[in-house]
Amino acid sequence: MNYARFITARSAARRPSPIRVFTELQNRAPKSVISLATGSPNPNTFPFKTAAITIDNGKTIQFDEQIMKRALQYSESAGIPELLSWLKQLQVKLHNPPTLHYPSSQGQMDICVTTGSQEGLCKVFEMIINRGDNILLNEPVYSGTLQALQPLGCNMINIASDEYGIIPDSLKEILSKWKPEDSKNPEKNTPKFLYTVPNGDNPTGKSLTSNRKKEIYELARKYDFLIIEDDPYYFLQFNKPWVPTFLSMDVDGRVIRADSFSKVLSSGLRIGFITGPKPLIERVVLHTQVSTLHPSTFTQLLVSQLLHQWGQEGFLAHIERVIDYYRKQKDALLTAADKWLSGLAEWHAPTAGMFVWIKIKGISDAKKLIEEKAIKKEILMIPGNAFYIDSSAPSPYFRASFSLASPEQMDIAFQRLAELIKESL
Repeated sequence: MNYARFITARSAARRPSPIRVFTELQNRAPKSVISLATGSPNPNTFPFKTAAITIDNGKTIQFDEQIMKRALQYSESAGIPELLSWLKQLQVKLHNPPTLHYPSSQGQMDICVTTGSQEGLCKVFEMIINRGDNILLNEPVYSGTLQALQPLGCNMINIASDEYGIIPDSLKEILSKWKPEDSKNPEKNTPKFLYTVPNGDNPTGKSLTSNRKKEIYELARKYDFLIIEDDPYYFLQFNKPWVPTFLSMDVDGRVIRADSFSKVLSSGLRIGFITGPKPLIERVVLHTQVSTLHPSTFTQLLVSQLLHQWGQEGFLAHIERVIDYYRKQKDALLTAADKWLSGLAEWHAPTAGMFVWIKIKGISDAKKLIEEKAIKKEILMIPGNAFYIDSSAPSPYFRASFSLASPEQMDIAFQRLAELIKESL
């Protein structure tokens, strides 16, 4: 693949930071090496000496003085080596990427740790998008993504979707405006990438089927665009077997995948990871070198020690416990919806994630009802218009999350909501 055509002039101009390079050399150097190179502060001056973190099986993660000195120090921009190694092995187990052993220049699978997947995605967008570029997505879209994309000045082209996600025929129709060979001509402005949340989409809860993914990937090959697979709810899929990922289908090195531990380990630790072709991951790391420098060393070491203590089997066993919890939460919300909203609204049961996307019948715009009246009744939900490119357009939808509220609270919330809908009709 010609990766140069996907990289903006700003991203192409990035060069390795000499200080960051020396910091990473110092971290790998034997103790006999005398370093007068970097401006790393002396950890003996830090007030934090040791830590012990208890995990839910009763075991502890110990940070003795030596580990603490490392945890509080600068580290590699791509992520600490032992965490990167564990994550790479996980990606191989879960996705078996075809590009694993490709040459570097031909899209060999690479990986970097980011300060949450959102940070990684923002850097990916900045790497690819020039003002006026065409990109593909399907509304409604996670509002954080819209807020990241809109300042970049790209043209967001909406692809129709249904309860199973993006409709390949809609994508095919949109792409028919171009010829496959147009991707070689910058003046034709063919789409740079397709952005999608394939599992438990936020806000709709939709999940793409395997067959649709295959069709979409073949269209990406034909028209030579990238696929940005934003998959924070991959580990919250309620049905087995899990649907194969775009990464697992990627024979060209055209998929950039964003994963997150926020939903299954901790949202506050801010640990995500980006997997994709090496020439593009390298650009993301160069951006990190001059922005955040690196993800938190402390939280990386904490997560790494937990994952190494668990092993892959222990991690996946934890995932099953998390899925079981959210499955029960999802069922409780749907039970409350059936009880109170039948006849007043319609929805599809999600197969992954944390959300149910609900359409109120007989109301063209739910914004005032959700943002004003519901709040006065002490129930909080997000109005649907927040998830559209044109947020001022009316929407009869709202997003309900089942992550935090108890089944009893969900029941009360939908009872109050039903009363408000009846009053508004």
